[in-house]
Amino acid sequence: STIRPMQVQALDWVIIAATLAVCFVPALFFGKRSGKSTAEFFASGRSVPWWLAGLSMVATTFSSDTPNLVTDIVRRQGVAGNWVWWAFVLTGVSTVFFYARLWRRSGVMTDLEFYEIRYSGQAASVVRGFRAVYLGLLFNCMIMATVNLAACKIAGILFGFERWETLLFVGLLNVAFAAHSGLWGVLVIDMIQFFIKMTAVIAAAYFALQAPQVGGLSAMYAKLSTMKGPHGGSYLNVLPDFTNNWDLAVAVFIMPIAVQWWAVWYPGAEPGGGSYIAQRMLASKSEKDALGAVLFFNVAHYVLRPWPWILTALCSILVYPELSDIQKAFPNLDPSLLGHDIAFPAMLKFLPVGFVGLMVGGLIAANSSTILTHLNWGASYLVHDFYQRFIKTNASEKHYVLVGRLATVLLFLLSSATVYLLDSAKDAFDIILQIGAGTGLLYLVRWFWWRVNAWCEVVAMVSSFLVSLALLVLARNGVHFSTHVALLVTIAVTTACWVATAYLGPQTDRKVLVEFFKKVRPFGPGWRRIREEAGLGEDAARTAGDNIPLALLGWFTGCTTIWAALFAVGNVLYGRTAAAFACTAVFVVAGLVLIRVVSRLWQAPAQEA
Repeated sequence: STIRPMQVQALDWVIIAATLAVCFVPALFFGKRSGKSTAEFFASGRSVPWWLAGLSMVATTFSSDTPNLVTDIVRRQGVAGNWVWWAFVLTGVSTVFFYARLWRRSGVMTDLEFYEIRYSGQAASVVRGFRAVYLGLLFNCMIMATVNLAACKIAGILFGFERWETLLFVGLLNVAFAAHSGLWGVLVIDMIQFFIKMTAVIAAAYFALQAPQVGGLSAMYAKLSTMKGPHGGSYLNVLPDFTNNWDLAVAVFIMPIAVQWWAVWYPGAEPGGGSYIAQRMLASKSEKDALGAVLFFNVAHYVLRPWPWILTALCSILVYPELSDIQKAFPNLDPSLLGHDIAFPAMLKFLPVGFVGLMVGGLIAANSSTILTHLNWGASYLVHDFYQRFIKTNASEKHYVLVGRLATVLLFLLSSATVYLLDSAKDAFDIILQIGAGTGLLYLVRWFWWRVNAWCEVVAMVSSFLVSLALLVLARNGVHFSTHVALLVTIAVTTACWVATAYLGPQTDRKVLVEFFKKVRPFGPGWRRIREEAGLGEDAARTAGDNIPLALLGWFTGCTTIWAALFAVGNVLYGRTAAAFACTAVFVVAGLVLIRVVSRLWQAPAQEA
């Protein structure tokens, strides 16, 4: 049965207009405030409460390409394939217990400013300037392009839009708001959008289950239980099949859990925190708020969000077993956009009137919350860390805010051009993981070991890029490595290079190290020599409530709580009562310990920055 682009009724248009108004009108009130200074425009004057910062982090990472990416994974690898991003729980929770406070104490405005308080000399400025352009411009455009590519796919299926029509629409909307309202506006828009988006995706899952080919939750479970997944195991399993398909198990479970979470730099899940996660921590009111925000983010990110998408993806396997079925159902679809990731928007045809409007509003919201953040974050790098630092150092605050607004427009234009170079969200995800491979360990260690210097950062980035390039050239000439072997090679070479540089490269100026230690007070044995030179006793690091055993316990129970909750929800949906009870019990016990740990850490006398 062929389907025209989705019919959007009058009621839907009203709802779309209402959701956009609810999201964007409040942001208009922040234009004046954000125009005062770059600190207001890029860091909300450092007065954001934990719940707003946390909600904003969740809304940002829930973009228009996320449901598509998860659908792609489930159709190709079953539910277990999601471990490639579930493993980042380890990264996120380590940021809560080891890094959130240190970031907040550093008092910097962007995470790149960190380079010049932690390192010294020419190299520190070079790293800061280079990363401002590399991350703020190149990397950022790549990420925004994946988000907008998803928007193009969704609009192509729902309305039969061409790519340029979609880009023009989201461009006008997002650029106007990011340039006008700064980070305050972005945070407020994010908060409202999160609730709209969650309602929309839960509705999508509910109506997908009602589809005639699916026939409800228990019928879906029964049908999929008898089907063999693409790799022999069942689509429904939460853990990969270790007996029959060792390769897949290594790729989606063992590597992410053992290596990927600490070794790979990926925006939103940076080892040690960074990019817009750091931006939110730095904008928080206090150390306490920074810690609370990241903890709240990780719980919401991994527990609340995935199941509606996974259910919709599982239903799509019954409705469109093959890609050709999607093409048949949507004959007007541009064939270059066809991929497993398009099964999510293809499932939206089951939404009734009214919910179509909510979904479209929700998808525009999902697109905006991510793009707005990336525009503000990218512009903060280009203005604060490149333009103001190296090009025009003594202009007025008004001038820098204006340049920030212009940089926002430039970023959008470049990222829109990049959309035409990408084919699928998964390809982009893999490229980004590969470029950031092997640098992660450095970002974890640099806070805790004084020997790490600015040249380590340069060497790590260059070597990681060169190894990725070499592997690509080998692949072109017929020498193929599996993804996880390639990742291990990259990590090994990169780590060897930067550790050697820590001992052989030019040392960081002692005065800078002592200053950094006094300001941030990192704990652990890695700073012993500097602590002694600064004439500070062991107690200097202790007063800040930094307790390594307690932080480790928090990290362990935090990860356990999140995973237990995630699988408790899954088992309830699958109707596996015993497993659901077991997961819930683990969740309750780990959660109680976690609450105790957090309250102990919060009582510790934290010195405000």
